[in-house]
Amino acid sequence: MEAPIFYPKAEFIETDTGNKVSRRATIAGPQNIILGGKTIISSGAIIRGDLKRTGPGHAVVISLGRYCLVGEGCVMRPPYKTYRGTFNYYPMKIGDHVHIGAGSVIEAATIGNHVEIGKNCVIGKFTIIKDCARIADNTIVPPSTVIPALSHFAGSPGRFVEDLPESTQEIVEAHTKRYYTRFQPLGEQ
Repeated sequence: MEAPIFYPKAEFIETDTGNKVSRRATIAGPQNIILGGKTIISSGAIIRGDLKRTGPGHAVVISLGRYCLVGEGCVMRPPYKTYRGTFNYYPMKIGDHVHIGAGSVIEAATIGNHVEIGKNCVIGKFTIIKDCARIADNTIVPPSTVIPALSHFAGSPGRFVEDLPESTQEIVEAHTKRYYTRFQPLGEQ
């Protein structure tokens, strides 16, 4: 059994669905953000749900699945572009069992299930990361890149390094569930 990761109970808000959100995280426009459950948002993370499309019917800006781990100091903001002279933001959808390392900046359109993004990465606007992909630490992924399923990307700019094993889904799922289980409050404060 791995050692627990303790956090000061007073520093995190725990929701009914098991999400643990640091009081030191900046969650802008929370009404436009969906957390699937059992997601951990670390201290210093910034999630920009306030950057939304103009016009009716575009409520959800960022949706995260279950067992997502958002590292310290991450910045997540929806991708944007100017089309026919109109500037607009577009929704960001993140699947289940996604681990985003500390200090990463994410502007992807879609991140699939069972994805690991390392520390200090930059994921460019409208990037699509398919299921079971891994992005190494300090990787810069250019805008509009499509990262295939079961592939490992690294470098600046991010390039394909190797295929990942079929067992990646089980490995990542076990990792995110284990981390969530180990992430425990440190007494009453």
